[in-house]
Amino acid sequence: MAFTSLSEKLKHVLSKLTRSGKLTEVEIKTAMREVRLALLEADVNFLVVKEFVARVSEKALGDSVMQSLTPGQHVIKIVHEELTALLGKTNEKLVVSPKPPTIYMMVGLQGAGKTTFCGKLAHMLKGQGKRPLLVACDIYRPAAIQQLKIVGKTAGVEVYEEGQIAPVKIIKNALKHASKSNHDTIIIDTAGRLHINAELMHELAEVKALAQPHEILLTVDAMTGQDAVNVATQFNEKLDITGILLTKLDGDTRGGAALSIRHVTGKSIKFSGIGEKIGDIEPFHPERIAGRILGMADVLTLIDKAQTALSEEEMKTMEKKMLQNAFTLEDFLVQFDNVKKMGNLDDIIAQFGGMMGKDAKALGKLDDAALARNKAIIQSMTAKERRHPELLKASRKQRIAAGSGTTIQEVNQLLKQFEQSKVMMKNLKQMGKKGKKFGF
Repeated sequence: MAFTSLSEKLKHVLSKLTRSGKLTEVEIKTAMREVRLALLEADVNFLVVKEFVARVSEKALGDSVMQSLTPGQHVIKIVHEELTALLGKTNEKLVVSPKPPTIYMMVGLQGAGKTTFCGKLAHMLKGQGKRPLLVACDIYRPAAIQQLKIVGKTAGVEVYEEGQIAPVKIIKNALKHASKSNHDTIIIDTAGRLHINAELMHELAEVKALAQPHEILLTVDAMTGQDAVNVATQFNEKLDITGILLTKLDGDTRGGAALSIRHVTGKSIKFSGIGEKIGDIEPFHPERIAGRILGMADVLTLIDKAQTALSEEEMKTMEKKMLQNAFTLEDFLVQFDNVKKMGNLDDIIAQFGGMMGKDAKALGKLDDAALARNKAIIQSMTAKERRHPELLKASRKQRIAAGSGTTIQEVNQLLKQFEQSKVMMKNLKQMGKKGKKFGF
């Protein structure tokens, strides 16, 4: 996952401060030197690092911190606030035209994931009740049009294409088609290049002049580190982009691009790609990302995912059962299908690993095979056993294992996961209270 290395280093540095009573100026300056090195190793722009460390140091050395009973926690709060500011403070939503259609022009270099992101964005907007139209204007890259057709089909969205003719002609006709077909949103997949050149920028400027887009969204690859910042700077200078889409934020990246790009370009990161599936897109919330980097559980993002997977009635029912300690293996069985809708389960657990400690690790690996095995085990129990797992002694476990094609050890593992899941839910409810206590 992105930021893993940076997160571990920052947590290590800041944990030393929280273990101290009163902090000295020397201790804070030493910690800030380590923070500086951690950010530079994460490929954050050196000027950004310099300004960031200077701001944190100034605030951390203030009287309110130095005289506090919990100075270490105050320093963490300052780092969290400054990371949030560096990333853009708040999520900036897409502009929506009061008079349809709203036009989004997607730009970026080849290999950044622009065409795939067109499909993800269309899929997300369709889920919000929009009627998006994808327009194929990348007429140079081999199979680009076919790729857009594939992602469009996956997203359940129409793709408008006329082959390899001039992009300005395609856009003129696409605008007419959108009007006739009542499409309220147009997403234009423009041409990319392996590198920025005058020919590319001239064509994109022509497309911009004709389409008059409400947003020009630049797709950049988080895996490219500082190069992504350089690309964003150049596109912004030529086209005056309105926002950034950061792909492969789930990859093995040092995170420097995300931490530098907003500060250097002045343009917000609006969405991030968190996987390869059509639904693997999420709004970029600076405060939540800052929390992840510092090892604070991203409860709000989990809630967002849960709301897309569960109805409001289902969530209320589950919460009520958890509060009454009435959550049974029958409920656990129902939730297996629901949690799969929330995305990669390993990633979800990873978001809480630092906060949950051994509780999160005890849940084990929750992949598709494990879910199928666990469902088989619960389905091999009687209704009474599901409601009262304390009845499951050795003989019953042996029968259940035989009926589900598993082992007694796997039955025991499921029961342990069930108990740990209840512990995790209780702990998650406490996280909000702790965050308010420390001012997060």
